[in-house]
Amino acid sequence: MFYENPEFWVAIAFLLVVAFVFRPAVKAITGTLDARAATIRTQIEEARKLREDAQALLADYQRKQRDAMAEAEKIISQARADAARLKVEAEKDLENAISRRQQQALERIAQTEAQAIASVRNTAVDVALAAAEKLIQTSLDPAKKQALADKAIAELPARMN
Repeated sequence: MFYENPEFWVAIAFLLVVAFVFRPAVKAITGTLDARAATIRTQIEEARKLREDAQALLADYQRKQRDAMAEAEKIISQARADAARLKVEAEKDLENAISRRQQQALERIAQTEAQAIASVRNTAVDVALAAAEKLIQTSLDPAKKQALADKAIAELPARMN
């Protein structure tokens, strides 16, 4: 029979040795492959997490850049508005300064004109008095001179008020 055949027993022994060796080898290979798959899964998960973090950082920096650009535009527009306002104020101040200087010049002209008119009047009065005095000295006698002087002295308080 077949179990009396030594080749049969050698085949069975061979199969048993192969089975005993194959099972731990398969477990070792399977364990190694499972460990490798777990490591790869962990690395993929870490890579996914790193990618998500990088995308979040990119989005954050893009948002910050947009905010910075908006702030810069706001600052520029505020600076332009301030410059325009300052320009209007400077023009207004210049107009006011020119107006004040013009008014001062007109006042000086009026003052100088008044001084000139007063000087001319004083000169005219002096000339008229000198002429009147000369006329009185040459044409009036001493009694009439005394009467005119007394009359002028009497009218002096009324003229002073």
